[in-house]
Amino acid sequence: MDHENVRENRQTASEVFQSVLKAVDPYALVEQEIGRIVSTYRNGNYQRLLVISFGKAAFEMVRAVSDFAGDILTSGIIITKYGHLRDETLASSIRCFEAAHPVPDEYGLAATEKVIDALREADEKTLVVCLISGGGSALLAAPLDRITLREKQQLTQELLKAGADIQELNTVRKHISRVKGGRLAEMAYPAGVLSLILSDVIGDRLDVIASGPTSPDQTTYRDALDVIQRYKLREKIPSIITKILEEGVRLEIPETPKAGNIIFNKVENVIIGSNIKAIGIAAAEAERAGYQATILSTELQGEASEVAKWLALKAQEVQRSVSRSPGKKICLIAGGETTVTVRGGGLGGRNMELALSFAIAIKGVQGVTLLSAGTDGTDGPTDAAGAIVDGMTVENAAKAGIMADRYLQNNDSYTFFKAIDGLFITGPTGTNVMDIQIILIE
Repeated sequence: MDHENVRENRQTASEVFQSVLKAVDPYALVEQEIGRIVSTYRNGNYQRLLVISFGKAAFEMVRAVSDFAGDILTSGIIITKYGHLRDETLASSIRCFEAAHPVPDEYGLAATEKVIDALREADEKTLVVCLISGGGSALLAAPLDRITLREKQQLTQELLKAGADIQELNTVRKHISRVKGGRLAEMAYPAGVLSLILSDVIGDRLDVIASGPTSPDQTTYRDALDVIQRYKLREKIPSIITKILEEGVRLEIPETPKAGNIIFNKVENVIIGSNIKAIGIAAAEAERAGYQATILSTELQGEASEVAKWLALKAQEVQRSVSRSPGKKICLIAGGETTVTVRGGGLGGRNMELALSFAIAIKGVQGVTLLSAGTDGTDGPTDAAGAIVDGMTVENAAKAGIMADRYLQNNDSYTFFKAIDGLFITGPTGTNVMDIQIILIE
């Protein structure tokens, strides 16, 4: 496969990904819901509209409310990730805060206290519009009084290093928090609550997205303790956290609010964007580019390096099946959220680790290109969204003395791709509906 074809395939994969970002643009998605906000406000005879927005898409979601419903907006609070605030003008009553993700910091705690203070003033004449997006669990952070920020940070880091998935991570988070697992709705009661949600979790479970601050919690203290035991973290996390979870199991402290609780009588949760929608858009864009599109999965999960091997096998099976059809082009698309069990000391993220493992698995295979990237524009603690690879990536790197296997073993995918100019960088996108994998096959 010549260099020009490789370049064109990479460009096509990038264009398909960009089409996804446009389809899940948080500003446009909230704009489509302005009628719902206004009718809920007026039909409920509310007198105050409080907007609480948290997550990586928080700014753009609030901007839509400010632009199209500013005449009824009383006040608002935004908590988003560092670098995700924009220069656009908002209503003067909206306060903006930036904080850390995925491990919470003191700025996130301080901003969340502002949210709690605002909800204390809410009453039955207040409509609280919650705009929730990926990253909300870390950004809306208010640990129980007996838990310090440092202890919560240690817990989060250990769960991430162990390879816990988002559902497991949030199961624990909900049971050591004052605002997660339905407790934000509990604070807002008796105010009305309308939550517009960008889903960044597999299956779009309301109680998992951002740890379900306004939805009934389906998990228990027992479930949270089981996660700690499953990953053998009892000796690695602060003892106070285990103590609290055990107290919850013994019913010595209240559970998170469950379905049927009166606090949810005036709560409406609406998913306005998801990975499933993004995958559909990617398939349509690939078809327009001349590819026959096939959706492999909208629930991709598991260890990134192992998922990559499965994707590579699928790609090679498909390529063999079309080998007798000259000119036929196939696009395989998947979405979801994998995990990485950290064993090395390198720098990377789940998409780059997946891409590196995929590149190793298709070493020397002509006509296969993969783009794996996070729709939020960040992959792990890096400035990249992911990476693009093909069958010659590993061989070309080896010619420069860069051995792919060593970087994969050290969880150092970012350094590998930076050295060979294989990083896929978009900058913060202002949205988040998990990850997308696009595989082009000729």
